[in-house]
Parts: sequence; structure tokens; C-alpha cells
Amino acid sequence: MAPRRRRQQETTFALVRRLWRDYLRAHSAWIALAFGLMVIEGSTLGLLSYALKPMFDRVFVGGETDMMWIVGTGILMLFVIRAVTGIASRMITTRISQTSATEMQIDLLRHLMALDTQFFQKNPPGSLMERVVGDTGGVQGLWRTIVGGVGRDMIALVSLFVVAVAIDPVWTLLALVAAPALILPTLALQRYIRRKSRQMRLQSGRRMIRLSEIFQGINPVKLNLMEGYQLGQFEAIVQNLVRNQIKMAGMKGLLPGLIDLVTGVGFFFVLIVGGRDIIAGEKTVGDFMSFFTAMALAFQPLRRLGTTAGVFQVAAANLERLYELFDEKPTIVSPPSPAKVPVGQTEIELGGVHFAYGDLPVLHGASFVAEAGKTTALVGPSGAGKSTVFNVLTRLADPQFGNVTIGGVDTRELSLEDVRGLVSVVTQDALLFDETIRENILLGRTDVDEARLREVVEAAHVADFLDQLPQGLATPVGPRGSSLSGGQRQRVAIARALLRDTPILLLDEATSALDAASEAVVQAALERLSEGRTTLVIAHRLATVRDADKIVVMQGGHVVEEGRHEDLITRGGLYARLYELQFSETTT
Repeated sequence: MAPRRRRQQETTFALVRRLWRDYLRAHSAWIALAFGLMVIEGSTLGLLSYALKPMFDRVFVGGETDMMWIVGTGILMLFVIRAVTGIASRMITTRISQTSATEMQIDLLRHLMALDTQFFQKNPPGSLMERVVGDTGGVQGLWRTIVGGVGRDMIALVSLFVVAVAIDPVWTLLALVAAPALILPTLALQRYIRRKSRQMRLQSGRRMIRLSEIFQGINPVKLNLMEGYQLGQFEAIVQNLVRNQIKMAGMKGLLPGLIDLVTGVGFFFVLIVGGRDIIAGEKTVGDFMSFFTAMALAFQPLRRLGTTAGVFQVAAANLERLYELFDEKPTIVSPPSPAKVPVGQTEIELGGVHFAYGDLPVLHGASFVAEAGKTTALVGPSGAGKSTVFNVLTRLADPQFGNVTIGGVDTRELSLEDVRGLVSVVTQDALLFDETIRENILLGRTDVDEARLREVVEAAHVADFLDQLPQGLATPVGPRGSSLSGGQRQRVAIARALLRDTPILLLDEATSALDAASEAVVQAALERLSEGRTTLVIAHRLATVRDADKIVVMQGGHVVEEGRHEDLITRGGLYARLYELQFSETTT
């Protein structure tokens, strides 16, 4: 643990430098303006404390009426200046912190979406949501705190101590006699707060993961009577988070508390020594009140600076977690000089493809050819590697050995945009966004006219149910398409694929979760979609792929059989056994 702690301490300011370089330097003019305003605001405290000396000595004691108006007007102007600069500086620093945090959120989301699929298998969505929203939110106040602490509070302290030293250096030393006692506790508290902050961010991530799992799986939770169990799991997480937050609050408050004690000890000595000096006639009442006010006004900036150390460490822990994500690099990237697939050449070939998820091997030298413009079905028992074929074809993953080609060109020689621009995918779980049907079909495209949109809506049989919806294509589909039936969601997904009009179509169990009536409609739409396209179909229900131009049978990551339905049945191999098993199940 010691090397890690040293590394964290060494990189604290490096993290802040990265934050400045990446997000704050663009706002340097605004930061300079805010800093200048805070310098003015902080300086007013020193001038205010100094103004009390003539107020007491020449007005209250000396009875100079004219001086009363001069000093009073000066003090009023100081408060006006302090109010104006304070309001302006806070607005500016809020603008900087909100804008930079928003830019960081956008950049982080852009970066995460570019990472490999395996990254998302290791990091749950709830955890990543907490990183994008929670960690960036934790950084928001960092620059405002630093600028406020340095620009306002440090300047205020300097100006107040200048006044105090000018009045009596001995009194000033007495006021600070216990200050060295703060050094070691401050260093220890900063390390503790940094460590605890990181732990709390992890706990916040677990809280978000649990909520995400509960809400996404609410139906299984209800059907399995898991409400009490899930509530207990969530309660344990948040109770642990609350305990740590209380500890953190105590540690954050400890340093200001120590500052209070140190200040109290200093005031005690100043009152004893200063009182004797005034009684002896060596100092005036104005001297003492000006000094006392300067030290009293220094009290709040000093406490805020003590709190700033804790805020800085909390933000540093968030920054560290954020830059850990930014430092993640995708391994699946476009080549420097990408090749192009010859026009009209969409034959797909897997040649000796080996692939493993970590230590779990999935494909063992899989090889087959899917001819251009024809339908090739991938069948076999669960775990045979069928879905992994789709992943390596679309470069969601790259094979460890072997190659995947489209039109004779290795997919790793193509840009990611070109590979995925050749392919449309329709899966069993059609992913719809919480937007309208129109938006779920267009997916942000603005180059589609109403005639073309109506054409794909008709071809995908979406028009069959539009009249039943209150707003037609403008009907919101709800979270994950929850306001539509399974068959309706599939038809929207098919319309989306029709609109993309790509030469390659991948169908992954696109009808397996539908009832017979919905399956017939969706199957008709899929047949329309696959016309003239190189189509790969994953299917467990073999009856749906009897008419495929080729059936590739997979088992244990190997291709064990290839051929048309009738040929495979005649051979009496794995396909024939699977077909006979399914046929017997449907007739019993």
C-alpha cells in the first residue's frame, strides 16, 4: 500500500495540471477575471480592519466629527466593493466549473463509447454512470475552491496579517504561537480524506449498479418475490455509504476545529499582553481594536482554507478515477491507411478463427464462407460460438488467430466506420431508446424524406399497428421500448435496418421470443429485408432456416457441418439430430 500512497501523493498536482490543460486553460481569461475580483474582495478585509484605528482613536476617543463621516463613508464603500466583486466572482467561477464539468462529461462519454466491448463486460453500466455523472460532479467545485481559496481567502489573510504586523509584530507572533501544531494533523487528514473519498466513490458506484439492476429487472424481481431481498441489499450499501459520509464529515470538520483551538489560544495570549500594553499607555484602544478586528476577520478565511484542503483531496480522488478511465485505450481501432471493400463484393469468409473471452476459449479455428447475396444460417447448441462470429465480423472483437474477410479484404484492414457501415443487425432483444417511433427508426438521420420513411414503415409492417397508437410515428416508445409489444419492437428494428440499406444483414434470433402471429408478420418483414443482401442468420428454431442457401452447423467453437437442409438431414449428423429433437418436441 505504501508505494500506491506515494504515487497518489506525487500525482495529485499532476492531475490538476491535466485538468488545467484539458478543460480549464480554455477559460483562462474568465479565471483571471474571477481571480482579480476575488483579490479585490479579499483586500477589503485588511482595509476594513485598518479603518477601525482612526474610528476609535480620532472619532470615539478624539471626538473629531469630520473624521466620523470620512471613515464611515470609507467603510460603506468597502462593503459596496466587497458585495459587487463577491457576486461577480461567484457567477464567473460557477460558469467555469459548470461548463468545464459538462465538457468533461461529454468527452468522457465519447471516450467510453470508443472503448472495446470487453471493457463494458468488466464494468457494469451503473458503475460507469456514476463515473460519468458522480465523479465529474465531484470535480465541479475544485477550481472554484482553488480560485476562491487563493484569490479571496489567501489575499484576505495576507492583508489582515499585514495590518496586524504593522500594529504590533509581537502581538501577531503571540496570535500564531500554536499554528505549527496544525502541520502534522493537516497532512494526516489529507491522506485520510483522499483514501476515504475514493472508497466512497466506489460505494456510490455499487449503489448505482444495484439500482440499475433492480429497475432493469423489475419484472423478475416481482415474479420471484425478491422485493425484500433487493431492498435489503440496497439498504446495506447505502447504510455503509452513510457511515462513511459521517466519518468523512467528521474528518473534514476536524481541521477547522483545530484552527478554532489554535485561534483561541492565540487570542488568549494577545488579550493578556495587549491589555497590559494599553493599561501602560504603550498602545491605544484604536490599535487594539484594529488588531483584534484583523485577527477576528482572519478567522473565517482561515477556517475556509482548512476546509479547502479536504475539498481538494475529495476532488483529487474523483480526478484520479476519471483519468483512470481516460487512460483506458481501445485495442480495436481503425488502421492508419484503411483499405476499401470492392463495390458489390460482400462475400464473408472466416478462416481458422480462434477467439477467447479472457481465459475462456470460444472459437477454435472456425472456418466457413457466406456467399454474397445469399442467406447463410448458423445453428448449433448454446455456447457453440454463433454470436461470437457476429462479434468478430463487426469488429466488436478481433480474433486472436485467423482472419475474417469481407469481399476478400481482412476486416482489420478496414476502418471501423466502413465495417459497421456495411452491416445491419436485428437481434432478439431489439434495443429501442426512450424516444418516438420516428426517432427510433431514423436514429438521428436528417436526410430521409417522408416518402422514404413511409416506404420502410410499410415494408417492415410497422404501419400495421400505427393506427392503434395515439400519435402514430410520434408516439413515445417508453424506456427500452416498454410501451410496445415484442413483435412491434422487432418491426421497428427491421424498419431501422431497411432504412440503413446495407449490403450485409445479421439476424440474431430475431423471432425466437415472439408468438406465432407476431412471428409470421416479422418473418415476412425479414424476408423482405434480406432480399439481395448477404445475410447471416443465427437460429435455434431450425424450422425457420430450412430454406437458407447454406446452413453452417457449429459445436464447441468448431464448424462441424455445412450444406442445405435436405443434405444435412440425409447425412444424419448433428444437424439431423437437433432437427429430429425439435421436431419431436413440437409434435408431442
